[in-house]
Amino acid sequence: MQIIIADARLARSRTIDIGGLHLLSLALGVVLALSLLIAAAYHWFFLQGVREGWPIVGTVVRELTQDQAQQRERFMRANIDAMARKLGEMQARVMQLESLGSRVMGLAGLPAPQTSQPPGQGGALVASRALSMAELDAALSDLANITERNSEWMTAAESRLFDQRIRKFMIPTHKPIGSSVAGSGFGWRIDPFTGRSALHTGTDFPAPQGTAILAAAGGVVVTQEFHREYGNMVEIDHGNRIITRYAHASKTLVKRGDLVRPGQQIAEVGTTGRSTGPHLHFEVWVQGMVQNPQKFLTAGSDLPINEGSVARQPPAAVAQR
Repeated sequence: MQIIIADARLARSRTIDIGGLHLLSLALGVVLALSLLIAAAYHWFFLQGVREGWPIVGTVVRELTQDQAQQRERFMRANIDAMARKLGEMQARVMQLESLGSRVMGLAGLPAPQTSQPPGQGGALVASRALSMAELDAALSDLANITERNSEWMTAAESRLFDQRIRKFMIPTHKPIGSSVAGSGFGWRIDPFTGRSALHTGTDFPAPQGTAILAAAGGVVVTQEFHREYGNMVEIDHGNRIITRYAHASKTLVKRGDLVRPGQQIAEVGTTGRSTGPHLHFEVWVQGMVQNPQKFLTAGSDLPINEGSVARQPPAAVAQR
């Protein structure tokens, strides 16, 4: 493309050659300049209209602002509704946990806690409304308080159940000789040495020499000695003033101060002391009173431990018959 420039008298002229690339650059420059000019005019027009309160501009600005606010409101409402649904699910689970906690507290022997569950309610759903942010925040705070309170209840129930388990662990319900059948029982009988009626303060378990003697419950060994009538003897303190005695052993395997667990071997069957043959003489003492051991061995953890008592003396003071 050529552009010829001449003066008024056509005395001389000038020719300019313009290629396609130059034309494209020129067109782009013109378009960019026009766009900037239009944007500046549009911006000035709206700013000036807003400052001076032009009706048309004010209406357009309000529409734009209202639309943006509505979009933000819809976004916030969607998020609040989602959080409210999650909150409802959490509240339902907390109510289930409270119900479970009440049953656990009952099993632990503790009074049922006051729960957040309302009394029986119902009816048709006529209308509902969305929660506000303030209501959602208050509900979350209530849920946090309920969860903390439930945690305290569960801790108390755990402590009580653990204590009950320890108590059961310390009650002499384990058979002291696993394979032996009880022989002479607790109570009055004919004494094998004198031939007279005499009190038998324990239960005998006949067994071959060397048979393992087992601890009837966990506890602490408080006596390990040779007694003139009981022979080689072991006594275990199980707490709560419960003591078991194992007499006539051929050999003892524990010493005073040892901790023993239920079923642990503590001695071997023998016939030492006042005995007519190999057997274990087993006694149970509760609060200084001798008891019928069979009640413990057969009744498990629910034991009437105050029945069958016949004497209030230190355990070693009652002689084996």
